[in-house]
Amino acid sequence: MEWQDEGIVLGARRHGEANVILELMTAAHGRHMGLVRGGRSRRLQPVLQPGNSVAVVWRARIEEHLGLYAVEATAIRAARFIASPLALHGLGTLTALLRLMPERDPHPGLYEALTVLMEHMDDPAIAPALIVRFELAVLAGLGFGLDLSSCAATGSTQELVYVSPKSGRAVSRTAGEPYGDRLLPLPSFLREGGLVDTIGVRDVLAGFQLTGLFFARHVYEPRGLAEPDARRRLIEFLARGEAT
Repeated sequence: MEWQDEGIVLGARRHGEANVILELMTAAHGRHMGLVRGGRSRRLQPVLQPGNSVAVVWRARIEEHLGLYAVEATAIRAARFIASPLALHGLGTLTALLRLMPERDPHPGLYEALTVLMEHMDDPAIAPALIVRFELAVLAGLGFGLDLSSCAATGSTQELVYVSPKSGRAVSRTAGEPYGDRLLPLPSFLREGGLVDTIGVRDVLAGFQLTGLFFARHVYEPRGLAEPDARRRLIEFLARGEAT
């Protein structure tokens, strides 16, 4: 079997003296692993760093095998990311999120979102909000998507400022005010109209609180998992205001 694809490096682990097992998020084949012969060489080591984009050819005798990757760099970002704590924390978080997805399960929308994120990972003005949006996309991909398009109580699409922690649906200001202490805030950048010009730390942290609740309830706790360390470190980093 053989296919060609493009992918973003999530990680690589040593396999023997000279080889590595490379983990990619690919455009058409989902999160996929393969053996790279000579992956520990001086030529390939800089290519196989997390965050880089590559063009790959995968070959195997049968589909179930690990298979071999032939890899060519298309975008080298690792050196830029190393200089940015925000990018490093964010990349670790994204990798942990993608490892929740079944291996070899195509998710082209997630790949496109990840590609956009790679271009902005070291930009404190937009990267944290994009990561929150990515978390919402992962939840949807796992079957636990939130409905933030209209009010759960009235059907209105106006002044959506809350989210019900029970249903995962948006709630309007009028309908939610009597129960405000039981509802979660809906950050402005997740409301209708998309990203806003200025995204404050408070809104970003509210976004992570929102997604974190549903990850804990529907993903981490049922699987017996803890919140990824990378995600916790990212949130602590943002809360300290060090990303600006």
